[in-house]
Amino acid sequence: MKGTATARRALTHPDLPLTAAATLTTLALAESLTPATPTRPDTLLGLLALALATTVPLAFLRSQPLLTAVTVTTAALLTPATYDRLLLSGLPALAAVLYTVGRHSTGRTTAAFAVPFAGWALAGGAHGTALLVGAVTVLTAGHARRTRAEHDHRTAADWAHADTALAHAALGERARIARELHDIVAHHISTISVQAETARYTTPGLPPAGAEKFLAIGDTARLALTEMRRLLGVLREDVPEEAARARAPQPGLHQLLALVDEARETSGGAVRLIVRGPAGPLEPGLELTAYRIVQEALTNARRHAPDAATDVELIYGEEELRLRIRDCGPGAEPPRGGGHGLLGMRERTAMAGGTLHAGPAPAGGFLVEATLPVRAPDTP
Repeated sequence: MKGTATARRALTHPDLPLTAAATLTTLALAESLTPATPTRPDTLLGLLALALATTVPLAFLRSQPLLTAVTVTTAALLTPATYDRLLLSGLPALAAVLYTVGRHSTGRTTAAFAVPFAGWALAGGAHGTALLVGAVTVLTAGHARRTRAEHDHRTAADWAHADTALAHAALGERARIARELHDIVAHHISTISVQAETARYTTPGLPPAGAEKFLAIGDTARLALTEMRRLLGVLREDVPEEAARARAPQPGLHQLLALVDEARETSGGAVRLIVRGPAGPLEPGLELTAYRIVQEALTNARRHAPDAATDVELIYGEEELRLRIRDCGPGAEPPRGGGHGLLGMRERTAMAGGTLHAGPAPAGGFLVEATLPVRAPDTP
């Protein structure tokens, strides 16, 4: 691990290109002046010029990668084409520029740099096959590194996006829970406190022990209300401003007509609200449950059966409230596991002590039917 970190620091050192260029240039000049070099001055000068052109531009690899690659590649191919020999000291410089091209350029540019080597190999040039195989290998390695880095970057970005979306959803859910606790549970606790205080003064012949009990009930209710507000403060911490501003009271059945009108405008199909039986007061929690079931059922109908007519039916009974939401769409089966919307409706119904059925209707379309037990509001 330590050796890998040392190698990474060495490869990213700012002076590495200049140092490599100086070292390879020295080796290339020494190689050009070996006894195998022709004795004609013009030939020697040309070979020295190609040796310099193969190695010196490496110093500018990071600032001008494409220009450096073109220069080094051209010089490396001209050397065997002109003098029928290959400068071995220039091969590391050639490999470095070709890897850089594959690592930082597009696929088309990478392929374009392989074309001269393929042409030289097909023409039967000296060392043509070896140069082609080496060039393609280095270009492919650089391009593979680029592809892997892009994949890692996309994966990291996807995870970051998923984490952000999850955090935002969690904050929104915390805000929703806080609103529902405030509007329902806190309301009942306040009612208990008020009734306990009132009972002390309105109950005829109340013994002192009974008055103390009512006083204790009131004190306990006020303490519970204080703890509830403290809990709501914790839930609302770090909630986005748009969620924090959504403090309106939770909806009830009296807002179903507005919900139906909104569904009719957005879906484009006919949406009717049918009420049967005498409508009496219900618990706020039960009204919220019924409203959310209708809201989710209309959302599903709009998503899976657009433009289809939908009926929303409320049937008030002495001991139960029945909801029937039926659309005239294809009546497809719910997704495996019931989907998040249906799961939420079932959970709400179960919390209210009721039952829910969702599936294709006998005469066509899709039917959501819920039965919720009814109690008068604020009863023990």
